[in-house]
Amino acid sequence: MSDDRRTIIVVARTLHHPAAESLELTGVLHALADPVRLEIVRALASGGECRCGAFELPVTKSTRTHHFRVLRESGVIEQRAEGTALVNRLRRDELDERFPGLVHSVLSAR
Repeated sequence: MSDDRRTIIVVARTLHHPAAESLELTGVLHALADPVRLEIVRALASGGECRCGAFELPVTKSTRTHHFRVLRESGVIEQRAEGTALVNRLRRDELDERFPGLVHSVLSAR
């Protein structure tokens, strides 16, 4: 007889989010300079929280992961695990407090 028992290993994700007071303008501007990342930020600004897979982006899955990581590590977005997915939100309040008017200016520019 075969053994049908399976071992399930759960690995907790630890995601680094910089504190609002340590956000650097150059890092935020770098994150917002890419058209794909800017599209992600625009979607989050208008729609609240969203899973990574919900975005229709013209890039591969690994490139999509890279873009979300750049946004998170620069402090533009916050991510939290929900099951196997990551849910994203724009850190609008923190960014507005640290760099008044920046997010509004970037989002309104075309």
